[in-house]
Amino acid sequence: MKQYHIILSSLFFLLFSCKQTAQVNSRSANFEPEWINKVGAKENKFKSKIYYANDYGAVNDGKTLSTKSIQKAIDECSKNGGGTLTFKPGNYLTGSLFIKEGVHFNVSKGVTILGSENIADYLEIDTRVAGIEMKWPAALINVLDQKNVTLDGEGTIDGQGKVYWDYYWNLRKEYEAKDLRWIVDYDAKRPRTILITNSKNVFLKDLNIQRAGFWTVQVLYSEYITVDGIKIRNNIGGHGPSTDGIDIDSSKWILVQNCDIDCNDDNFCLKAGRDWDGLRVNRPTEYVVVRDCIARQGAGLFTLGSETSGSIRHVYVSNIQGYGTKNGLNIKSATNRGGTVEDIYMENIKMESVGTFITISMNWNPAYSYSKLPAGYTEETLPPHWKKMLRKVEPESKGIPAFRNIHLKNIDIKGARKAISVAGLKESIVENVTLKDVHITAETAGSISYSNNWILDNVTINALDHSTLKIENAKNVDFSKSVNK
Repeated sequence: MKQYHIILSSLFFLLFSCKQTAQVNSRSANFEPEWINKVGAKENKFKSKIYYANDYGAVNDGKTLSTKSIQKAIDECSKNGGGTLTFKPGNYLTGSLFIKEGVHFNVSKGVTILGSENIADYLEIDTRVAGIEMKWPAALINVLDQKNVTLDGEGTIDGQGKVYWDYYWNLRKEYEAKDLRWIVDYDAKRPRTILITNSKNVFLKDLNIQRAGFWTVQVLYSEYITVDGIKIRNNIGGHGPSTDGIDIDSSKWILVQNCDIDCNDDNFCLKAGRDWDGLRVNRPTEYVVVRDCIARQGAGLFTLGSETSGSIRHVYVSNIQGYGTKNGLNIKSATNRGGTVEDIYMENIKMESVGTFITISMNWNPAYSYSKLPAGYTEETLPPHWKKMLRKVEPESKGIPAFRNIHLKNIDIKGARKAISVAGLKESIVENVTLKDVHITAETAGSISYSNNWILDNVTINALDHSTLKIENAKNVDFSKSVNK
């Protein structure tokens, strides 16, 4: 009898072990972190009452500035416990609007919200722009310090950004002549289209957004936000500078899905502050899912940085298609920025006509990344945001970023100019990169430096110029069986 129990115990242990192994293998095969079902906003339920902005004086002729009338309707809706704020068909010209708790802001089919071309119509607020906290114009549509808000509809939000694009390029010429490239992006104040700050449980759904004056959608210092089904077209009538698609900035538990972005900078981008000011704030971006999207023209199908100071971690990206996007995975920072980028998962990516598929740099765009005051300026009289940009990170080692634990699976890239460009630092090695079922056709293979521990499983790089990857200052990085197969 005792032997019988021993046999049964052994069988139970074997079966349990097999079950555990199967679960581990299943998770590995699925490639999905356990936390991905926790991201995004929860369902919002609104009162049934409908408020029309027209009843509060909003004019649908596209010429009459209706900011005060639309804001009055929003305030009235929220004050009475919420409901739906919407518009009769037509075009509505407005400056900054501020959506309140309990409001369902609906831009229905046949309605276009037009952003004012006068920067004075955008109230200046305390915010963060490109990693620095400073005074800057509010966005066209703002959700600030709110919860339980939905912005949706099949209508259009048109930032009418070209006037701001022209302003930026003219000011940049002037600043570059004075060796002030590093500050022009902060002095050339331009309105974002949608800003969600310090808010919780917000849906942004199904809208058509075009011609952003600056970033299109910024989610800042927020949690449990869903961006679903929006279409962004920022290359109508020109190529707007810094017209990022969706920027997730020092926020967590974020879901982005079913979006289609054509812009002139990063399509989908994660940020966490820059330099001394970003290290002071020290807020990470974490637990982010981006899935089932399209990236068209733009600087990066998926970008992490360059603002990395608060760290970016726990990120899952799946089923993204890229057409003519400059980079695929783009991780960028600078030696005064600090922070860690880690635990990044990307799978099921297809791209055509890409610049470089994997781009990793810790010394990105020096003319922009490093602040130096030219002769002839007195620091005591400078604006506060200039002083923040000029303040040194001490000790200097605190400014060195770290990139590690990056995993890519089921990647198919055609028509790339370069397959891989990875440049770590002697002081900070890019570590632990896994490529599984990755196939890249490119004009040239590229290079890897200061990077350790790459795991390759069914990887091919077809370099049309028959080049091989230039690998320097690296350990356990061997592509000898993968290039030109």
